[in-house]
Amino acid sequence: MPLYQYVCRKCEKQFEIEETIGLHAQHRQHQCPRCGSSEVQQVISNVTVQTKRKA
Repeated sequence: MPLYQYVCRKCEKQFEIEETIGLHAQHRQHQCPRCGSSEVQQVISNVTVQTKRKA
């Protein structure tokens, strides 16, 4: 299941939420775990891909 990274605009806490792609596509409102604010913004993060072949 993908991890999505967010940052709170109020207290600047960065946090991750694990949710399915389908739930994420519903644009649900998330809350900051530190201050409870709903003023959160998704952060674009790096992607890691694992293959069966060795590089």
